[in-house]
Amino acid sequence: MANLILILGDQLSPNLSALNDADPDKDLIVMAEVRDEASYANHHKKKLVFIFSAMRHFARELESQGWHVIYQAYHPGNAAQSLEQVVRHVAREHQPERVITTECGEWRLHQQICQWHKSLGLPVEIRTDTRFLCTKAAFAHWAEGKKQLRMEFFYREMRRKTGLLMTEDARPEGGDWNYDANNRKKWNGQPSAPPPFLVEPDDITRNVIDLVNEHFPDHFGTTGDFCYAVTADQARQALAHFIDVALPGFGDYQDAMSDNEDWLFHSVLSPYLNTGLLDPLEVCEAAARAWYSGQAPLNAVEGFIRQIIGWREFVRGIYWLLMPDYAHENRLNNTRDLPWFYWTGETRMRCMHRAIDATHRNAYAHHIQRLMVTGNFALLAGVRPEAICDWYLAVYLDAFDWVELPNTLGMVMHADGGYLGSKPYAASGKYIQRMSDHCQNCHYRVQETTSERACPFNSLYWHFLDRHRDAFAANPRMTMMYRNWDRQKPEKQEALLARAQWLLDNLDQL
Repeated sequence: MANLILILGDQLSPNLSALNDADPDKDLIVMAEVRDEASYANHHKKKLVFIFSAMRHFARELESQGWHVIYQAYHPGNAAQSLEQVVRHVAREHQPERVITTECGEWRLHQQICQWHKSLGLPVEIRTDTRFLCTKAAFAHWAEGKKQLRMEFFYREMRRKTGLLMTEDARPEGGDWNYDANNRKKWNGQPSAPPPFLVEPDDITRNVIDLVNEHFPDHFGTTGDFCYAVTADQARQALAHFIDVALPGFGDYQDAMSDNEDWLFHSVLSPYLNTGLLDPLEVCEAAARAWYSGQAPLNAVEGFIRQIIGWREFVRGIYWLLMPDYAHENRLNNTRDLPWFYWTGETRMRCMHRAIDATHRNAYAHHIQRLMVTGNFALLAGVRPEAICDWYLAVYLDAFDWVELPNTLGMVMHADGGYLGSKPYAASGKYIQRMSDHCQNCHYRVQETTSERACPFNSLYWHFLDRHRDAFAANPRMTMMYRNWDRQKPEKQEALLARAQWLLDNLDQL
């Protein structure tokens, strides 16, 4: 044989760079479910089912195309418990000339693979991941010399590069680059939330469900009602479903939260994008066609495309530009452990309970639930960035280190000192009340600030501002917040800080 081609669980694409110029008659593909990757975090059971099943379906697809695939299914008794051990065993038996793989999405694994040539005694070729629209080198070139990086300017460059929603004279369709100001409506039940796209598990998926239930019983979440796509064909059906029934309402209600709806108008396509089942440009072009054909409004299509070619590509660039030091950033010096109710959902805060409960059931919550509910609380409470980052990585179906870490550490926790975001996304309970119907069903009272049943977000918000005044008072985007704080009478300030301190001392009683 000529080459041993390693394909990872988030690289399930026939257009993978590792397969470029490969020869099915000479080259061997290796895929493996291994303990080290499945267990280094408390991965949600549905996340494990999704990745293992999608891997098995992709391996079967490759075999149907004439490839020779060696596939190791997960078992705790496997002789090879790491990817390196799997590759070593296969290489000893088949004597390849070299190992070829596409660059992975995690610094931890990337560092390991970079050393494999020494331990394997074979050349290891790591190829650029061409599934992204901006290479690591191109992003580094764009970022060079900038003191702060702003996604909006990067996004405009990506619009120009791809031509998405651009006129023939290189101007943005509709005249504006960004329609986010139009995308902040509260959802009151109308229009009706569309049904989610559901896939009935086949025999392969059901076998994986049984495997996960047997060997990962203590992991977070449940395998019940697994309904995600596990093939590229199914993922394309999910894309078509979103375009047809949800995209028209996505723009207006993308920031809304509901006490009774898990999905609302969100696409739930990120797991498929992040594992290679969908191509990002293909997805964006489908959304753009929906606007040109009059099927969806511009604010919905632009907002959706911005999440993919703007934010998704931007955070990946940040990750590879700043790692590994970025993972240890903690500019606000947070030291508090993650409250236990993040794992159980057992809290009387209705918004937190609903977000964590949906996460437990679905391995999914949309971006506002992550940023402005579970993330906002962790920020206000001063949770260690590492602790909340580990939680997000574990519990969400779409969470891989390159996308999870910058979003959580930089955007949610503002632990990088504002490198990724110009201000912290801190908010009181009023924001949650404005964007959801959670408060009307809550034990706590969002209108109150210092009583025993006052919404915890309220006093914690002021406590956060007060204790970090040196860091944020000079930020022009936060001047009004500090002006409002300074207007309050000293006795009111003292009461707010006392209430917040009690909450911080008793987080697991909330």
